[in-house]
Amino acid sequence: MFLHEGLGSLSHWREFPDQLADATGCGLLVYSRAGYGRSSPIVPPRPLDYMEHEGRVVLPALLAAAGIDDAILVGHSDGGSIALVCAGTQPERLRALILEAPHVFCEELSVRSIAEARRAFLDGDLRARLARHHDDVDGAFWGWNRAWLDPGFRAFNLERYLPAITLPTLILQGVDDPYGTPAQIEAIARGVRGPVEQRLLPECGHAPHRDRPDETLAAMRDFIARRCPPARS
Repeated sequence: MFLHEGLGSLSHWREFPDQLADATGCGLLVYSRAGYGRSSPIVPPRPLDYMEHEGRVVLPALLAAAGIDDAILVGHSDGGSIALVCAGTQPERLRALILEAPHVFCEELSVRSIAEARRAFLDGDLRARLARHHDDVDGAFWGWNRAWLDPGFRAFNLERYLPAITLPTLILQGVDDPYGTPAQIEAIARGVRGPVEQRLLPECGHAPHRDRPDETLAAMRDFIARRCPPARS
């Protein structure tokens, strides 16, 4: 099950989910959260705890509605954070976590880069690029951007959810990620109680599946083969 980043959607994943499903034999569910892609719009503003709400309420309800009780969550950025909240509160339907560039606390680097994204949206071509993926491009962008740039978001921290996580976890992050430092994956590895594997990828930005697709696909495929036993009968 694929959980997209803060400006992402189903279409942002491109062909990667199909490639991972083909490589592993796993079933596949990819969706856009409310306010993104072709999903229903939201009423702004997004609450500052939107990732916790998605992980504690929305994602478990979606798993139940879809009849999924043995999921490997593949979460990118905000999607990785949402996956951690779900695993730390309602892990019953989960088998493992695969996280790309997740964040469990707010860093100054993230705030600077998100402020740069605001300038690119207002004055550059970011709005046009995002409009190819979102029906409500302004709602998708400003819901994310204004939440992260709100002074109250500096208190964002998900580390309290980590000690309850016992699932096998793979974490991938680019060395050149403009939205987070290795301190994020170090905090997760230190905080969870399940087995953790970490990959810090050189010459890679915020999206390993786009910047280093072959290496990322191989790492995820091998992790699933080693860490995830056959489906329960």
